[in-house]
Amino acid sequence: MKRTGAGTSTDLKSTRAGKAEKYKPVPIPDELTETFWESINQRRLVIQRCQNCRTYYHPPVGLCPECLSTELTYEPVSGRGTINSFTITYDARQPAFEAIQPYTVAIVELVEQKGLFMLSNVPGTPADEIRIGLAVVVDFEEIVPGRLIPQFRAARSTRQ
Repeated sequence: MKRTGAGTSTDLKSTRAGKAEKYKPVPIPDELTETFWESINQRRLVIQRCQNCRTYYHPPVGLCPECLSTELTYEPVSGRGTINSFTITYDARQPAFEAIQPYTVAIVELVEQKGLFMLSNVPGTPADEIRIGLAVVVDFEEIVPGRLIPQFRAARSTRQ
């Protein structure tokens, strides 16, 4: 595995034609994010929450910015949200994204708390159907064998 920056790595896989095709970046858990990524690999979405003031945080924090508590744990959330903002990407800088362009990069606001955001693609929904306020639900994409990432899909197109 080759480390490509803080928190991600890429692998090379061989294709039948003998070319190397890169996987999507693979998150590298650290002490703060390990519980999040373990839960994702179990197809469960958990978000860090302060046990003192009950505020959710994503990405995870080491100290609650609201009340300065260190009593932070992960709690399951519904996985439902809406698109708060988005962009359509036509220029794949990473080879693994070339086959899916144009693709959407969206900021999803989770229903559990105003201002609780996650960054995601919106697979399964054509770029011209993406809009602010679109209801989405979490799904999980295997990016390399045994490693999942959360992705949000339009609520109407979620796999059963």
